[in-house]
Amino acid sequence: MVEINVDYILMLVQKYRAEHGDGEDTEVRARISRDIDASPTLRSKKDLIEAFVDSVSVDGAVDEEWETFIANRRESELATIIRDEGLRPDETRVVVESALRAGALRTAGTEITRVLPPASRFSPDGGHGEKKQRVIDKLSAFVERFAGLTSSSHSE
Repeated sequence: MVEINVDYILMLVQKYRAEHGDGEDTEVRARISRDIDASPTLRSKKDLIEAFVDSVSVDGAVDEEWETFIANRRESELATIIRDEGLRPDETRVVVESALRAGALRTAGTEITRVLPPASRFSPDGGHGEKKQRVIDKLSAFVERFAGLTSSSHSE
C-alpha cells in the first residue's frame, strides 16, 4: 500500500496536470480527493490541496508552485488570526514557526502569553483566560493544518 502524504499527492497533481490538458480527465482529480479522505493526516488540509489542484498552471514545476501556494495561504491565514485576535505579529510568527518545525503548538510556559495583547488577568471582564484558550485553539488548528506541507516544515 502506498503511503498517502503530500509528496504522493503532488505526484498525482503532476499526473493530473499532464492528463488534464484536454480537460477530459476527471478520474485523477477524483482519486486525489479519495486519497486525501483516506489519509487522517491530510483531511484537515483537503481544501488547501484541492484549491492548489484547481490553480496549478499548465506548465511550471508543481513542487515550486506548491511551495509558493502554501506560503501565500499560510501567511494570509496567519495574518487573519493575528488581526482577528489582536495578537502581537512578530511574536506570533516566531511561536508559529517554532510550532510548525516541532509539529505542534507548545501551550505550556509563556510562549502563548507573549503573543497575546496586554490585558489584566485580574479584571472580571478582561476575559484573559477565554482569550488565551481561543488563541491556543486557533493557532493549534493552524499548525495542524500547515505542518508538513512544505519542505521547510516536512514532518509527514
